[in-house]
Amino acid sequence: MKKLPIGIQTLSKIIEGNFVYVDKTEIAHRLIDRGGYYFLSRPRRFGKSLFLDTLKDIFEGRKELFKGLYIHDKWDWEVKYPVLRISLGSGVLKNIEKLQHHLRSILEDVEEDLLIECKKTLNVKDCFKYLIKAAFKKYNQKVVILIDEYDKPILDNITDKEIAREMRDAMKDFYGVIKDNDAYIRLVFITGVSKFSKMNLFSGLNNLEDITLNADYGDICGYTHDDLLTVFSEHLQGADMKMVQEWYNGYNYFGKKVYNPFDILLFISNHFKFRNYWWSTGNPSFLIEMLKTENYYIPKLENFEATDEILNTFDVDKIELIALLWQTGYLTIKEEIQALFGMKYKLVTPNKEVQTSLNGLFINYLTQQVTEKLQYQELLYNMLATVDMEGFKEALITLFASIPYNNFTNNRLLEYEGYYASVVYAYIASLGLEIIPEDTTNFGKMDLTVKMPDGKIYIIEFKLTEKATGEALRQIKEKRYFEKYQTNDGLYLIGIEFSRAERNVIGFEWEQMM
Repeated sequence: MKKLPIGIQTLSKIIEGNFVYVDKTEIAHRLIDRGGYYFLSRPRRFGKSLFLDTLKDIFEGRKELFKGLYIHDKWDWEVKYPVLRISLGSGVLKNIEKLQHHLRSILEDVEEDLLIECKKTLNVKDCFKYLIKAAFKKYNQKVVILIDEYDKPILDNITDKEIAREMRDAMKDFYGVIKDNDAYIRLVFITGVSKFSKMNLFSGLNNLEDITLNADYGDICGYTHDDLLTVFSEHLQGADMKMVQEWYNGYNYFGKKVYNPFDILLFISNHFKFRNYWWSTGNPSFLIEMLKTENYYIPKLENFEATDEILNTFDVDKIELIALLWQTGYLTIKEEIQALFGMKYKLVTPNKEVQTSLNGLFINYLTQQVTEKLQYQELLYNMLATVDMEGFKEALITLFASIPYNNFTNNRLLEYEGYYASVVYAYIASLGLEIIPEDTTNFGKMDLTVKMPDGKIYIIEFKLTEKATGEALRQIKEKRYFEKYQTNDGLYLIGIEFSRAERNVIGFEWEQMM
């Protein structure tokens, strides 16, 4: 049985070390054959670096690595191209001086690979320019430029706008070298997590093709379910594949839905234990910083309908939370909709791992209940599973009563109407249940629909009021929201009313539909 390539980002190490490799060379061949300048955005740990390394080995003519792979008999291995590989993925750079030093170090590695030396008097920009032309002349072949994690110096400083702007401008100046050297270039491939505006970072590269949502390259990174059933068939003997799909599949780039490779490799390595492997490697503190800048209604983040303009709106001076959640892999595209003025995309969390983890983060922010969270999660789940509505009501009252008072006074969350519904939503979503916020019917939108594993369905309506009136449950019944699920045997309607003054539940009514 082949070994698992956990953390390995070089093709030669995988092939020579007898590690599992999912063949991406058909996609690589298609991309190379078309030629040009490409940009790809994918979340962290998705296999971007390995794909770039695969391109490097192809262009350098390392035929021995591709035996048995798609491209082996379809590429002229006698022709070798000079490759400039630039990776900005390592280290955290907190000022321009460190960035320039880091770029200089990267270019020194390129010089060593190409057997070309820049004059020491040249700055990094001019050295980059010199290397492109010198490589073309020395090897009599056009140059391949591969840039990995192009945006990391900016993202590392995204909460400090002044430094982030300096990093952006410095990188814009560096990348500007490419546009002036088209005559010497065979192919450019740039990867990163975020999609910074071409105008602000790749000025002049008008021919840079964004293949992030191109169906031809939908599974350029990541594993498909077919890959799991074939390439990993030995490794996944005995695994509950339905649960594997629920937990880790679901990233949609208009090809086949894909898994993050990091999840699958660690899931196998940890003897099929379902954990939040990918999430635990990240640092989503930037989300909290963004949540603090504006009171977001958390349920709206699920099933949010975004335009191309929103998904592509990302720069230091203007960051859309939705765009950031999508680009970092916390949301994915559920549905593409042709709208009057272009395309719209309905966004959802891709799988149970992200749904539970992201909403757990929202709970921490909204309630500061970091240590008590698990207790309330278990309690709420048990009450819903057993249809103990009195217990569910008491659990909510206790939950809100235990939110620290300074959480309201410091953040003014008390004045935010959507706060109370956001807390309930985040807790229920963190349970990994199937949920539909703002569930649409012929008569309007239900605040929240919750589907239990055994088929029970809860329709929940929230109201913020000064005194209990029963209006929440009455609205469900008067607008006949329940008719959408009328054929279901276990259908329950819940109206919950909150008081801003009491900072808690003051009205709770429920009814089972027969």
